[in-house]
This record gives sequence, C-alpha cells and structure tokens, in this order.
Amino acid sequence: MNDDLFRTKVSIPRSEFDFGYQKNAVMMGSCFVENIGAQLKSYKYQVDVNPFGVIYNPVSVCNSLRLLMEEKEFLEDDLNFHNDLWFSFYHHSKFSNSDLSLCLSDINDSIKKSSQELKEADFLFITFGTAWVYELLSSGNIVSNCHKLPAKDFNRYRLDVDEIVPIYKDLLVELLVFNPKIKVVFTVSPIRHWKDGANGNQLSKATLLLAVEQLSELFNQVSYFPSYEIVMDELRDYRFYAEDMLHISNAAIKYIWQRFSETFLSDTSIEIQKKVEKFILASNHRPFNVNSDSHQAFIKSSLIKLQEFIKVNPYIDMDDEIQKLERNLL
Repeated sequence: MNDDLFRTKVSIPRSEFDFGYQKNAVMMGSCFVENIGAQLKSYKYQVDVNPFGVIYNPVSVCNSLRLLMEEKEFLEDDLNFHNDLWFSFYHHSKFSNSDLSLCLSDINDSIKKSSQELKEADFLFITFGTAWVYELLSSGNIVSNCHKLPAKDFNRYRLDVDEIVPIYKDLLVELLVFNPKIKVVFTVSPIRHWKDGANGNQLSKATLLLAVEQLSELFNQVSYFPSYEIVMDELRDYRFYAEDMLHISNAAIKYIWQRFSETFLSDTSIEIQKKVEKFILASNHRPFNVNSDSHQAFIKSSLIKLQEFIKVNPYIDMDDEIQKLERNLL
C-alpha cells in the first residue's frame, strides 16, 4: 500500500547547488544545524557546526557572523563574571570557564578557526529557533545566552519581520563580499518554544518564516529548506517527538536527514558516504576474540582498503578509523 495515501508529503525541489565531500559548510543556529550537522560530521563531511554554541534568535546569529568576518579577538573587557564563571554574552555556556585565560583562549581559537572556515565555505546553513530576544538592560544589546542572570536584567520582546529583514540584507551583502561563492540556506526550527504559549510560539515561527521568504526572494544565493514544514505537515504524530512532546525524536531526525540528503547531496557523495559508513563500522567492530586469525585478517584487509580509499579521497579525514584499526593489529 502507498504510504503517501496516509500523509501529506512536503514537496522539496532538488537544490540548484550540490553539497558533497569536496565542499565545506558552516552551520549556525539551533536544533536543525545541531542535528544535521552531527549527521554530516558522522559521515566525515567537512562542516563547522556552531562555533559560538547553540544560538536561537536571528540577531544573535547575525552578530556572530559579523564577529567571524572581522575575526574579532576577545579581550578581558569583552567578558563578564557571574556565578564564579567568566562568560561571553555572544557565546553558549559551554565556553564559560572559571579560568579567565582558558575562557579567552577557547573563544578566540574557535573564532580564528571558524573565520577561515567561513571565508572558504561553499555553504552556510542558518537555523532560526525563535523571534523572541533578550535585551540586556545595562548595554541595550541583544544577547545570545542569558547565562542564568536574573530576568530583571533583561527586556524580553519579539522581533518583527521589518527588524529581521533589513539587518540580514546588509549582512548578506557583506557576506558575499567576504566570500563570493557562498550559498546560504535558511531553515526554521520545528521545536516549539512552549514558554511563549501556543499562540506566542506560532507568531514567532510565522515571523521567522516571513523574514526568510523575503530574503530568499532578494538574493539568488539564498534558499530555504522546509524542516519546519516536514515536522508540522509530514510527521504529524507524537511518535515523532521526544518524551517532553516538544523536541523531535531520533526517528524524526533520521527522516529530516533523508530529505536533506535528497535535496543537497550529490549522487557521487552519497556513494562515497556508503563506503565511509562501511569503514566506520569496520573500525568499530568488536569481535569475541581480537587475536583470532580471522579478525586479524579482517583488520589487515580493512586497513588496505581504507588506505586505498584515502588515496582517491584525500579530503576525507579518516584518521580516527585508521587509529582504531591499528590499535587492534598484532
């Protein structure tokens, strides 16, 4: 029986621009880039995921990209101290540290690396999570993360379409000067921000969708991938959600990955990906007896095949797999 009889499938045109193993991508934003970025990394694609950590609102994503383009060097004056931790309002708490020098080095190393990645990237994937923002009252700046400061320190409000589009028009012009070849793909996170209430969440998502539509119409290099619509319209069942009934399940992530692959990945890369997956499985294989003749022959054969594969595909980093295999070689 045809499964399409029991669902409304979102039509997604094949991307005009292919992504693959010989191309680079920077991914910034919330859940989509975290989930799809993890999938791409697991298959050894060249991706740089969230160099500032998870970011949810459009203004903070914009600020982060500008910091990368200028290769901003953070100094002590750029940091704040609270709850015995140094932190940056531009960064996720994973960069926070009780040691000032370590906090700065982690932040600056990430910016330096990702600035170069952005300069050379073929794709930039951006996921907007919410139109709601937190403005720090003491500075008037919108923050990427509140770092558990008291709510009274912030003014919380929802951005309008007319606030998002102009800053991204300017940003995209600057970005295309910085890296003329880059293609920008926007997505909107399907994760509900329930603290805004059902209506507040929908208004937020609608704002983001309208803003992205305008930007896609203004720039030939800008497109939209409907991860939000896939979850809302194709996966309309709570079996595709995690236990909190707000985040999506692994099954939903796998399905979105499938639709992403169909849209962006070249046929050549999909074939290479199948080989990469086999090598990963081989390197992770744990037999009952590592010292057996059969397993040692398997390791030697896998190493030879992997080394031949790397000669043909030198841009794919398989060092971890080689090391795992060599550790079990007698």
